[in-house]
Order: sequence, then C-alpha cells, then structure tokens
Amino acid sequence: MRAHFFLFCLSALPLQAEFSVSIEGGGLWQTRNDVRIPSSSGTNFSLSAAQSGPFPTYRVYAGYQFNERHGLRLLFAPLSANVTGTYGQNLDFAGQTFLGGTSLTGTYQFNSYRLTYRYCFFIGEEWKWYIGFTGKIRDAKIALRQNALASESVNVGFVPLLHVAGSYQFAEDWRLLFDLDGLAAPQGRAFDATLQAAWTISPGYEVSAGYRTVEGGAENSTVFNFTWLHYLVAAAHFEF
Repeated sequence: MRAHFFLFCLSALPLQAEFSVSIEGGGLWQTRNDVRIPSSSGTNFSLSAAQSGPFPTYRVYAGYQFNERHGLRLLFAPLSANVTGTYGQNLDFAGQTFLGGTSLTGTYQFNSYRLTYRYCFFIGEEWKWYIGFTGKIRDAKIALRQNALASESVNVGFVPLLHVAGSYQFAEDWRLLFDLDGLAAPQGRAFDATLQAAWTISPGYEVSAGYRTVEGGAENSTVFNFTWLHYLVAAAHFEF
C-alpha cells in the first residue's frame, strides 16, 4: 500500500507505508483575538493588543492509509497562550468587572482534536490532490485574572469541516505541500491552512518547514470571539 501523509497538517506524500506519525512545532503570533463575553453585555477587548507573541506551539498527527486513494488522519493540536497587559477601561467579562489601569492576565486556550477521512481524486506525475471531511472537537477557554479576581468562559463542541490537500513534486526529494481544513457558516467560521516545503531525507523519513494560519471564531447569544493566528513551523514525518 502507498501512503502520502506529509508531516503535520499537510498530507500528500505517496510513500510505501500504511501508518504515519507527524510531529510539528514552532511559534505563533496573534494579529487578532477579539473578545466579548457575554456577547450581549460584555466589554469588547483584544487579547492580541495585550501581547501578540510569539507563543510556543506543537501538534501531532497519526495517519493510516487503506490504499493509494483512501486514508484517515487523527490530529491532536493543543493551543494555550497567556498574555499580561493593562487596559484603559473597565472590562465586563463573564460576570465579573476587571479594573482598567491595573495589570491583568488573560489565558486563551483552543485545543483541537480532529479525525479526517480523505480521498485522492487526482494522481499525476507531479501533482496529487485530495478532498475529504474532518470532524473537529474544540476545547476552548478564555480566562481573565486580576489579583484575587478571576473569571472564565469555557466552550466545548463539535465542528464539521471540509478538507482539501495537495502536493507538487518540484524536485527528486522535494515537495511543496498544501493542506486546509475549513468551513464557514452564519454563526461562525474555522480555517486551518498551511503551505510547506518537505524534504525526503531517507525512505520513510521527511522533514518540512513553512507557514500555517488559523482564522475564525463565533458569534452567538453568549460568546463573541474571533482570532487570527500565524505560525512558523517545522515538522518531522515518520512512516512505517
């Protein structure tokens, strides 16, 4: 059987293996992290204005390729960022009022657990393209602390996403890899995309590096939160 799971989030490498593991690490910066909780009466504020990063990050993929066309992929992607800052106004957040002009600490957590099925619908000499579906469990939390005062908002839920991936073999041991999980709806959106260059060091072992972006959020009767995150990452991919 052939497998094509390029490291972390991109897949698209047809190598001789059934199982694969990919480990990705790097740093992330946030250019948007707007919060209002409750959405009807809370204060608008920005966690990214307090501190943009960088923050350490990692994720782990495990894949199984049934054959050249069909495969599954599991993802564990924890994300936690702590920021410290001072705001010029009082913040009404999750039932508490935090004083402006006094330093506070904010925590943004967005752990992601995903299962993806994908189908390789095009196999050429240089290009390969995949399409599929991803089921995502989000484990999100936003918390503020100021001296002895603390409050948090927790949100756990299921999100269906579309999956698109591709690879372009531009040299004997080099590939350009693209991977996207994403979907938009009236109540919110979620996009996780990456573009990376991968180098095959030896059969069953590759490394890659590139850029990842995660953008999205939700607005409903209880929560308003939209973020835009940018990653510089490197990864190792093992097949066996």
